[in-house]
Amino acid sequence: MRPYLLLTPGPLTTTDTVKQAMMSDWCTWDEEYNLDIVEVIRKKLVEIATSHPEEYTAVLMQGSGSFCVEATLGSVVGSTDNLLVVANGAYGKRMGVISEYYNINYHLMRFEETEPVNVSKIDTYLTKHPEVTHVSLVHCETTTGVLNPLEEVAAIVKRHGKVLIVDAMSSFGGIPIDMDKLSIDFMISSANKCIQGVPGFGFVIARRSLLEQCKGTARSLSLDLYDQWEAMEKGHGKWRFTSPTHVVRAFMQALSELNAEGGVEARYARYCENHRVLVEGMRALGYKTLLPDEQQSPVITSFYYPSSDFNFKEFYLKLKAKGFVIYPGKISQADTFRIGNIGDVHPIDFVKLTEAVKEIMAE
Repeated sequence: MRPYLLLTPGPLTTTDTVKQAMMSDWCTWDEEYNLDIVEVIRKKLVEIATSHPEEYTAVLMQGSGSFCVEATLGSVVGSTDNLLVVANGAYGKRMGVISEYYNINYHLMRFEETEPVNVSKIDTYLTKHPEVTHVSLVHCETTTGVLNPLEEVAAIVKRHGKVLIVDAMSSFGGIPIDMDKLSIDFMISSANKCIQGVPGFGFVIARRSLLEQCKGTARSLSLDLYDQWEAMEKGHGKWRFTSPTHVVRAFMQALSELNAEGGVEARYARYCENHRVLVEGMRALGYKTLLPDEQQSPVITSFYYPSSDFNFKEFYLKLKAKGFVIYPGKISQADTFRIGNIGDVHPIDFVKLTEAVKEIMAE
C-alpha cells in the first residue's frame, strides 16, 4: 500500500489503518455516523486545542484548509471591521487575497519569508491603528518552514483587545498549542496535516461566545461558518451539505492513533527527532538549510540547492524511484527544495532518505 513515502507538508504518509478506515460506506443521516463519529471528532478537537474546552467549539467544513481560512475570514470579519493580516509567506499572503475577494477592510503587513514576523512592529501598528478589530497570522509558514512566535504575537494582540485568527494548518496536532492560554479566538487546520488523516475537510476551533455573534456575516452560502456550526449543533453532527464520509471516518481513526501515540506532546517529540535526523544527515552530505535552527519548525525543512547546476526534477525523480517524494521550493529569493517531517514517518525513514541522497550523489 506504500509505493513511496510522502515527505511533504500534507497530503502526507498515513498509516495502513487510516487507509483501511475508508473501506466502508457511510450514510450521512445515520446516527452512528453523526453522533458516534462527527460529534466525537468535534469534542476531541476542542479537547486537544484548549485546557478550557467549555469555552470553545469545533466546526468541520468540506474542502481543503484554504476553504476553512476563507470561511473564517468571510464569516467572522464584518463589513465594518478592520483586519490586520500578518504575512511572511505564501499562506499569509493568501489571507490578503481572500480579503480582496470579500471586500474586507484589511492591511497586509509583510515580513521577509526567511524570518519570523516581528512582534514589535505588530505592536507599533496596532498602537497607531486602533480601528483594527481582527488580526490573522499563520503559525507555521510552510513556504519555508519558519515557525512564527505565536505566544508573543498572541500576547500583543490580546493586550490591544483584538480578535486573533490563527492559521495553524501545519502545526495543530503536531506542536502543542493551548488556545485558552494564548487567548486565540479562531484556529484553523485541516484533516491531512499533523493529525495524519487524509484530504477532504478542514476544521475551525472557535471561541463559542464570538462565533455566536457571527450570524448573518458570511458572504458565501457554502462557506458560512456560522450556519455550518448551527446545523451541527442542532443536528448533533449533521452537515448542511454532503459530507466527505470516508475522509471523516479516516480522521476518527487518525485521532485514535494520535491518542495511542501519547498525544500532541509525543507526536511533537517524534517530529522534532525526524527533523534532527534529517538535518544532521543532509548537512553531513554538504547540504545547507535555508533557515537558522532557532527559526525552524519541525514540520518542513528547506534546503539550498547544492550547486548552480543542480537539477531538482532529476533529483526528485531519482528519490521517488528510491521510495521518497519531496517538495520543490516556494520562494523567489533562493533556489531551494523542501522535505516534510510530518505524517506516519519516523527517524529511521530519514536515515534511509539521507542514504538514498548519498547514493544519488555518487552516481
